[in-house]
Amino acid sequence: MKNSINIILSGVGGQGILSIATIIGEAATEADLYLKQAEVHGMSQRGGDVQSNLRLSKEPIYSDLIPKGEADLIIAMEPMEALRYVPYLNKEGWVVTSSEPFINIPNYPEEEKVIADLKALPHVKLLPINSIAKENLMPKSANMILLGMAADTIEILSPEALRNAIGRIFAAKGEAIVEANYKAFDIGLKEEK
Repeated sequence: MKNSINIILSGVGGQGILSIATIIGEAATEADLYLKQAEVHGMSQRGGDVQSNLRLSKEPIYSDLIPKGEADLIIAMEPMEALRYVPYLNKEGWVVTSSEPFINIPNYPEEEKVIADLKALPHVKLLPINSIAKENLMPKSANMILLGMAADTIEILSPEALRNAIGRIFAAKGEAIVEANYKAFDIGLKEEK
């Protein structure tokens, strides 16, 4: 396991990117890791861009912002939002993203070009998470599928630690919600095996 990881989370408001941050943060807290999270930038209302820096370490962390070239992982609910933060990625870093665009601006780039640019990166995982969520009758759980996809790239936390954090975070919403989120996470985890 790594001693630290810098994660950029990005997406569009309403997609559940902040739920992913909350679960990773909960798992890190349970594992007694140091944690810093930057303020969310952009408009977190439905349709605006959302971005967060999340830094986890076994040693103290002095800044909550990730410098360019220092991110180990970009987790994105939207492919263009993933590309936006590629300059922050280190040479060995991973991008884990949905392959399905959320076209919320009139000048959205050509979809094929966005996907081609992502596929050109050395370490990338792309899946149509929204379609997978709908096929499995869980349209509101695409974010948990994405977290499952990313689980093995968050090398400071085990997939089991993330799964357990899902249970704690959603416990107040009832067993059915917890089970649905477990199922979505497990789908994402299996899709990448």
